[in-house]
Amino acid sequence: MGTEEIKKELNAANWFSQLAYDQWVPIPVSGARPSARYKHAAAVADDEKLYVAGGSRTGRYLPDVQVFDFRGLVWSSLKLKSKVDAGKGKENGAPEVLPATSDHSMVKWGNKLLLLGGHSKANSDSMIVRFIDPETHACGVIETSGEAPVSRGGHSVTLVGSRLIIFGGEDRNRKLLNNVYALDLETMTWDVIATKQTPPAPRFEHTAAINGDRYLLIFGGCSHSIFFNDLHVLDLQTMEWSQPEVQGDLVTPRAGHSGVTIGENWYIVGGGDNKNGCPETLVLNMSKLAWSALASVKERDPLASEGLSVCSVLINGERYLVAFGGYNGKYNNEVFAMRLKPRDASRPKIFQSPAAAAAAASVTAAYALAKSEKLEFPSLNLNSNGTGKNSTGQDLAFEIDALKEEKKEVRAENSRLAEKIDEVNGTRAELSKELHSVQGQLVAERSRCFKLEAQTAELQKMLESLQSVENEVQLLRRQKSTLEQEIERNAAQRQGSGGVWRWIAG
Repeated sequence: MGTEEIKKELNAANWFSQLAYDQWVPIPVSGARPSARYKHAAAVADDEKLYVAGGSRTGRYLPDVQVFDFRGLVWSSLKLKSKVDAGKGKENGAPEVLPATSDHSMVKWGNKLLLLGGHSKANSDSMIVRFIDPETHACGVIETSGEAPVSRGGHSVTLVGSRLIIFGGEDRNRKLLNNVYALDLETMTWDVIATKQTPPAPRFEHTAAINGDRYLLIFGGCSHSIFFNDLHVLDLQTMEWSQPEVQGDLVTPRAGHSGVTIGENWYIVGGGDNKNGCPETLVLNMSKLAWSALASVKERDPLASEGLSVCSVLINGERYLVAFGGYNGKYNNEVFAMRLKPRDASRPKIFQSPAAAAAAASVTAAYALAKSEKLEFPSLNLNSNGTGKNSTGQDLAFEIDALKEEKKEVRAENSRLAEKIDEVNGTRAELSKELHSVQGQLVAERSRCFKLEAQTAELQKMLESLQSVENEVQLLRRQKSTLEQEIERNAAQRQGSGGVWRWIAG
């Protein structure tokens, strides 16, 4: 069935109940649509409306806020009223217009929508936090304290309890970032998060998720030349980064994708590598760290786009994914929905900190080994008197002693293995330090090469200038030689004619 046929068959009154499970379907919209865009911010409020703010189109930043009603399937434009501070509620004498912004983030907090960062023509050294009140249509800047992160776009913002965790992004000088900040929403105070171990490479246009209110997951994104498909985890209790092994389907590198979490499942939609869009909708089970492909669309489908948004909405007790916008050679403004099939809500505690995960893996491996190599104890066939028919008390004591000795050997082997693990971890840390040192040297050498190239270009210009001067000198020499020859000829002619002396003698 084609897209248009699907649209015609869907009834606006109960469209959500007509969708097949785990399939993307374009939703019919009544009336005008907002302008097509990408790199916008989106959030769902009260499970009834989708709010879309800003974005970019043909190099222009957009300043509008559009609202999609899930019940009536109609778009409307939100007319904002300006205020300075959400907490103090002061009226601003000069009404502040919501700046045209792209590559920003939107998070629902209480009855407000918070907008953080992004690229705009309004210059600011640090990240600005704005708010929109969907009920009163009030809009303004929230005053914050502490050490705010530098202004950036393409970053990730994740709500953890009453804190927002900001990671990565690209500042207005195109510098890539991989630092971590936290904003306490109760006090509106910024904090710099000091982390341990090796962080993800600096990047932007990635996605982030939280699992168990403790683990921050970072997936994909890109630098200015490399697209990533790696998964990194930050333990928010120990503040340690790790890069765990993942299972399941192979995931291609991507940036500009969008993600949303429902329970322990993290749904990833869209993205691309500036050449091809990613057509599959991925699901990461965050407890098992296993990827799987949920659905797939055609390569040029609007869902295989960069810079699209994906949110989740609860309608009549069922969860739906809702996607909007994006760019895949064409700017999009369609709304798509996916009805999610109910999944197992059990949460096995497999996803732990790096140290706990390693210990759990060791225990699991030991259990599997013990299970595969069952220890067969000698059977004791007792007669009516209770004495061993095939073994004596001494034999049994010997067996017990042998088992004790074997237990000591196993413990010693475990101790040796633990030492080897510590040694490998130490070597890995040293290699990581050496790698960072080499990378730093490469950056320095690259900078020196750029300087040498610039100096070479200057010398080349000087050589060309010297060549021009030398040509002029050669020309002057030839002119001088010609002049000298002409002077000599004139002198010879005067001597041949007697010159002035001949006239006096006469």
